[in-house]
Amino acid sequence: MTMNALLLALFALPLQDAGEVKLGHSAHGAAFDEGARQKPWKMEGVGEAHFPITTSVPEVQEWFDQGNALLHSFWYLEAERAFRWCLKLDPECAMAYWGLARAVSAGGVGGGSRSDRHSSILREAILRKHTVSERERMFIEAWEEAFLPEMSGAIELLDEKGRELRTNIADKLEEIVLAYPDDVEAKALLLMYSLYRSGRYGNELIAQEIFEANPEHPGAHHYRIHNWDGPEGAEALDSCAAYGRIAWSVGHANHMPGHIYSGIGMWHEAAIWMDSATRVEKTYMRDRMIFPIHDWNYAHNRNYLSFIQEQLGLAEKAIDGGLQLVAAPLDPEYNDADGGNYSVFRQGMRALVRGLVRFERWEELLDGETIPWRDTVADRVWRTYCEGLAHLELGREQEAIDKLVELKQLEDEAEGRTKRFLELQLKELRALVALSRGEDLKGITLLTEAADLWFERYPDENDPPSYPRFLTNVLAEVYLEQGSPALAVSSFERTLEIIPNEGFALAGMVQAHAALGDRDTAAHYYGRLLHVWSHADAGIRPLEAARALGLDAEPIDESAGPQRIYADVDLSHLGPEAWRPYPAPELDALDSKGERVTLADYRGQNVVLVFFLGEECAHCVDQLIAIDERADDFEEEDVAVLAISGDSPQQVAASERMGELGFRLISDIGFANAKRFHSFDDFEEIELHSTIFIDRDGLIRWSRTGGDPFMELDFLLGEIHRVNEMGDGVAAVE
Repeated sequence: MTMNALLLALFALPLQDAGEVKLGHSAHGAAFDEGARQKPWKMEGVGEAHFPITTSVPEVQEWFDQGNALLHSFWYLEAERAFRWCLKLDPECAMAYWGLARAVSAGGVGGGSRSDRHSSILREAILRKHTVSERERMFIEAWEEAFLPEMSGAIELLDEKGRELRTNIADKLEEIVLAYPDDVEAKALLLMYSLYRSGRYGNELIAQEIFEANPEHPGAHHYRIHNWDGPEGAEALDSCAAYGRIAWSVGHANHMPGHIYSGIGMWHEAAIWMDSATRVEKTYMRDRMIFPIHDWNYAHNRNYLSFIQEQLGLAEKAIDGGLQLVAAPLDPEYNDADGGNYSVFRQGMRALVRGLVRFERWEELLDGETIPWRDTVADRVWRTYCEGLAHLELGREQEAIDKLVELKQLEDEAEGRTKRFLELQLKELRALVALSRGEDLKGITLLTEAADLWFERYPDENDPPSYPRFLTNVLAEVYLEQGSPALAVSSFERTLEIIPNEGFALAGMVQAHAALGDRDTAAHYYGRLLHVWSHADAGIRPLEAARALGLDAEPIDESAGPQRIYADVDLSHLGPEAWRPYPAPELDALDSKGERVTLADYRGQNVVLVFFLGEECAHCVDQLIAIDERADDFEEEDVAVLAISGDSPQQVAASERMGELGFRLISDIGFANAKRFHSFDDFEEIELHSTIFIDRDGLIRWSRTGGDPFMELDFLLGEIHRVNEMGDGVAAVE
């Protein structure tokens, strides 16, 4: 997890003009059409962070504190839910708008509209800043000056030296801390905004001041972990233990200890924490009808867990994690093939490719089925590289050369991150092709260049790494094959320098030292390997090679702290091992003839359930007509369409235009069904548009809810077809 996710939009956008509110849309403007729409619940295991505010409703303080604690753990969607409930109870609460603005700026499932939402909501806080205390006003004005300088009177957002926005906020927070030296929340925010800006020691002092007042402050422990994340991670082991205990039900509070432990090579402990992170998030998604695309950090957690499992030699678990992610629901806006860094699909592709390459699954890389490659530049680059590598390892030199030529031809199309990877891929494949042709000097020279470039870039690419091969290991193995074990030792040591206790490097050190005749040192490394790969899958080539040496060793752990063994810790109480679609709630309604309608009537058939806002909603009618025009396509995918609104059965029956539609129309008087299916806004008590795909087993596989009807029917039909192709569907994600 990097701090880039916290950088907010730099320029404010004007509020939309007031006008007639469309059905299904918030009366407060577009900023409230997105994000959480159901009321919050009292959450346990999130920590406590009291932030006194001015409000006319005492209950608001409780919800504000919950939202504040959630912000300290970057749980933006649930923080937004808490702050919106504050505004439901006290519509004039300035600080609730301030908290909500912070939540939407970095969270949610959207991307391009976040700055619009943040600006609009922050303006509402600014308009009410005269109603709060001087202390609260300083917080609002800190954000006002940073994000909406035209309202604060500031001349420039950034000074002539180009200071970052977070520095501007940190400067204002320092003023608050000086004015209110006992304000723990001001110090916690100052600590967060000082990360990667101030020296680590200075940040540590801020954290210790907070702990003097509140040793259990979730934000202070969280930000302290970030402060020491990396090779110095052992400095924050006490905060790792505390944060996971204080905020045990928060995915990110389990993720960050796993981050620290992986950075210092404590792979078993890292796996325990990262696995815990994925499990509590899967429990949350199941209980709250949330998809992976709506849980911003879940895919990152699962990808990271796969990487850690690779380090433990758990090939099947690591690869299965990638398969789970690529099988998760797609979405044209939030989880498509070209999605951003936190796209569930993209994170899954990275985990899957990395696992298959690291564990030398060459045939699976070539079968064209295991990896769901897409027709994008990034996927073409990665597919060509993987297939070239597989052909080489299988002794198909000419096929590998052909792939190398294809890869070279993609240079002009590649951009950004893909282009950076392509540079490494070309160097690696060129080197390996040269070696396969007997051009040893050329091959070693090219591979050394590739290994040096990989080594240089690794610290910035380790979140977790996407590049599937540690090229210092690859170079070391070539040295071993060519009878140069001393050079192999040097190259394996480079890997261990930046990835402590890296299993493949430890296995290589066993072989290299044995080849040098130093069996005592080889046995020592073998002992370290036995601890890291204590439960590794059978058949991993480096492990089998180390075992074949017949060395006498017991497991040795040379980590910075004590560890549990991952395989010995039962995490089932936290949640399931794999994400799966959740069962649809009860549908109990009447059709236009007054006959009862339930989902049980359609068991064994796919259902598309459309919540619409009645005949008076023109956009709804457009959607229903568009669906009706694709009746043959839906029938081909074995789909029954049900359209449900708050109209009575009599109103539905009397509607001549609606009666022309070829699917069943049903009534939801009182919106009981809409509420069960989360197609109702609890904050404004209005019904919403929803399109929901329920599979043959009664599991919800995809949904979209919001102010507008979903009109991308080609995508919806494609997603239904994808699930149908999975067979029973569930097995693909269990």
